[in-house]
Amino acid sequence: MDRKFVDSSSLEWVGYDAEKELLVIRFVSGGLYEYSEVPADVYEALMAAESKGRFFRSRIRGEYDYVKLN
Repeated sequence: MDRKFVDSSSLEWVGYDAEKELLVIRFVSGGLYEYSEVPADVYEALMAAESKGRFFRSRIRGEYDYVKLN
């Protein structure tokens, strides 16, 4: 899985596996979460969003199943 550091006050880096539709987000606060069944277009929109934290809160949090890693 490719990890990309992002310019965000809440997200540190984002990883995505298109084949498995898995989105992994490392938050600045230290939390590491894996979201399942996230379509590629949602990942691409997240990466293109001006505010990645705002996009996460409105389009990912509460919309996809997740597990906390670590």
